[in-house]
Amino acid sequence: MDNGQLIPNYQLKIALFTYSTKPRGGVIHTIELAEALQNLGQKVCVYALDKDNIGFHRPLKCPSKLVPTKPPAESIDRLIEQRIQEFVDYLLKETEKYDIYHSQDCISANALKVLRDQQIIPHYIRTVHHIDEFNSIYLQECHDRAIVEPDLCLCVSKYWQQQLQQQYQVDAPVIINGTNTQKFSSQPNGSETELKQRLGITGNPVYLSIGGIEPRKNSLKLLQSFIKVLKTYPQAQLVIAGGDTLFDYEPYRVEFFTIAQQNKINIGESLILPGVVADEDLPVLYRCADAFVFPSIKEGWGLVLLEAIASGLPVITANIAPFTEFLSTEQALLVDPHSSNAIAQAMLDILNKNLAKKLIKNSTSIPSQYSWSKSAQMHLNLYQRLRLL
Repeated sequence: MDNGQLIPNYQLKIALFTYSTKPRGGVIHTIELAEALQNLGQKVCVYALDKDNIGFHRPLKCPSKLVPTKPPAESIDRLIEQRIQEFVDYLLKETEKYDIYHSQDCISANALKVLRDQQIIPHYIRTVHHIDEFNSIYLQECHDRAIVEPDLCLCVSKYWQQQLQQQYQVDAPVIINGTNTQKFSSQPNGSETELKQRLGITGNPVYLSIGGIEPRKNSLKLLQSFIKVLKTYPQAQLVIAGGDTLFDYEPYRVEFFTIAQQNKINIGESLILPGVVADEDLPVLYRCADAFVFPSIKEGWGLVLLEAIASGLPVITANIAPFTEFLSTEQALLVDPHSSNAIAQAMLDILNKNLAKKLIKNSTSIPSQYSWSKSAQMHLNLYQRLRLL
């Protein structure tokens, strides 16, 4: 063991931490990784803040523990401080011990730092999905601490690996994301018609985006682009699903709905906003669309792009890293995310059947390169090294 050799048959006890039970990208990453690690024979438990007291959005195939929370504080600073303390209070009472403590977010990473500094846990790992910037000094300190303090920092793309090195002098190995190709596929299961009726999807064409309405998702530019498309295709529909987030983007949302109202875009008609979609409905929803449009200006990786491709959709996304790490111009329409004209033109171009077929054909092999099983094995190799230190 002193020579640093891995012990492939040693079963690790692994605790994974996430800030929510809602289907945001980091939460999906956490539970998919947990289940994949368990499939590799590890003993895994997911810890999550249970803000609505209703548990995860789907049943997990591995154990989980839900951390109770109190009503949110009035300010975002106080709320983050409160959530960190709720994790700390819960874990101080926890009798279960683990070989690995792995955080997927800033909140749980700050809580794990408290426990490590008190020598209650031996070390902890943090996966940085992307770097943020905050006006609040307190939030920025929490954010930065969750990057520089962990015993091992991981990331999910080469772009963020470079940014972590440049901004924080942190060396973070890249661990791939994954997608579940058994769950997301182009094969209809007979539920498509019912879901279309339930959500009011009657348009032609139908554009889908997932992630809710917020600045990082570039929702205003997406709406402005769609308004341009409607001039050519008045029967078109834009579906924007998802939306639960820790932060309040109310001013941005107000601007979004003001633009919609000014341009006579009726919610429930041209614009469909179903909110968080049930887990069993999500793969079906992809198959109800003609194209996936995701002009996000900041992502750790872009899990929804992999899901859309696995579902047989042609995709439009921003011509920026990390998307360009796994998508070429032969596999997706890569656009300037700051130009509503460019996004709108791509939304029109992707309706060309020959172009759509080419994009779909060229991107078909991508999802199989990013399996959760591969990701879990990469994590496991690093976990075992950390345990031996």
